[in-house]
Amino acid sequence: MTDVLAAVDIGTNSVHLVVARVSENRIEVVEREREMVRLGSSATDMKRLTPAAMKRGIDALARFRQVAAIHGASMRAVATSAVREAENRATFIDRAREVGVDIEVISGFEEARLIFLGVLQAVPVFDRQVVVCDIGGGSTELVVGTRGDILTARSLKLGSIRLSRRYFAGAKLSSSAVDRCRRDIRTALTPAVREIRRAGFDVAVGSSGTIGAVCAMVAARRGGGVPRTLNNFTVSRDDIDGVVKRLIKAPTVKERARTPGLDPRRADIILAGALILEQVVHEIGAEGLTFSDYALREGVLLDTWRRIHGGSLHHLSDLRRRSVLRLARQMDEDYGHSEHVARLALELFDATAGRHGLGDDSREVLEAAALLANVGLFVSHAGHHKHSYYVIRNSELLTGFTDREIELIAQVARYHRKSAPRKKHPEFAELQRDDQRRVRVLAGILRVAVGLDRNHGRRVMGVRVADDDGRLVIGSVPAPGQDVSLELYAAGTRSDLLADALDVPVTVVEVDGAEEEIPA
Repeated sequence: MTDVLAAVDIGTNSVHLVVARVSENRIEVVEREREMVRLGSSATDMKRLTPAAMKRGIDALARFRQVAAIHGASMRAVATSAVREAENRATFIDRAREVGVDIEVISGFEEARLIFLGVLQAVPVFDRQVVVCDIGGGSTELVVGTRGDILTARSLKLGSIRLSRRYFAGAKLSSSAVDRCRRDIRTALTPAVREIRRAGFDVAVGSSGTIGAVCAMVAARRGGGVPRTLNNFTVSRDDIDGVVKRLIKAPTVKERARTPGLDPRRADIILAGALILEQVVHEIGAEGLTFSDYALREGVLLDTWRRIHGGSLHHLSDLRRRSVLRLARQMDEDYGHSEHVARLALELFDATAGRHGLGDDSREVLEAAALLANVGLFVSHAGHHKHSYYVIRNSELLTGFTDREIELIAQVARYHRKSAPRKKHPEFAELQRDDQRRVRVLAGILRVAVGLDRNHGRRVMGVRVADDDGRLVIGSVPAPGQDVSLELYAAGTRSDLLADALDVPVTVVEVDGAEEEIPA
């Protein structure tokens, strides 16, 4: 099945749109648009989006939405480091929503995964172990993978705009600034380089505008002009070194803008980006790299198609589920209990679907939150629900989720015990009204499920639900020969949030698994 989809990449330097006909393993591009908006132009190291930058970004998004509509394409917009790091990102997201664009702020790890997915569609390296480098305005993503599986991934705060503002903001270039920039790049690369060398790779691939610009300058120097497409264009380490040397010899932005093959609009930030590429190639020991014209945007298109058509809707996708299980097993001291609670929670979710009206995306959030609710115990038993929120929110192990989905998972896990969600809690207050309701319903279900395994002994083996004269009756099916009185009490005392979220009294009772009717 083929869908017309649009993907928007809200980057630090530019905002890109691609509209394409997408099927399971094919992307047929219909239209591309690019606006250089420089969201990361703040002088505060990208901590705030300036009003002017926000206006440029919103204007571009409004135009892109119109282009997508012309093609009848459903549009998905993702934002990377500039928005991810901005303290006032909520303002930008709200203004985008006013022009009809919902923005997903993705984590650095998720950005790396989507870039890898896009690259595999443009460069024939699926069967080889590949290292991918993507250099943006605010961050650099490094991924090692093979046959579609990611072995290691890192997102580093190294970007062409970020480092240009830090080292090359003056009118003339100084050799000492170049030396400092190189040294700091090597330092920031150290942990990623160690992982890449340990994993190993057969071939290196580069993507993004910065690396494309370096390739274009190499092509121009070779003669014959820059090719119509740079996809699968290869450059050696010596080629990259040569570009860097030529850029350093041009002491001003004006002189660098005259470099053959370089888009003059990129002249003020190209040196920093080229230095990042130079150091990456040298530090990981690559002899050169192949350029991919596909990256984040194309990865978003394929990921969106797979969300629509791929896998069973009643289960976390393989990639997402594997990442949840990896984090749970690494940090939960009683994973079996969490797994049982997750199963009971999903039974309750399904049985109450007619009342809460939430979809399969909420079911995924509930399952992940139930499996991860106790990871905070790794930090401390006291207040472990709050620690669970922190661990989930900041873990780099969760792959395949959007930033919003991770926030919802973290909040549902945080509210599985103790205080109910309140507007005075800053993270909860920042959610949209629909998401606030979703957290309340899912956390309410999870609290009851946790109570039903109060002894961590799997004494309740299932649940059945019935409506009885305006009450929601949760029937708990005991395992053979088990006393579930403590579980009934615990679940009952923890049912207040669910009752409030569904606006119906909740009662928890014991039932015989063979009975057809739940007793009043």
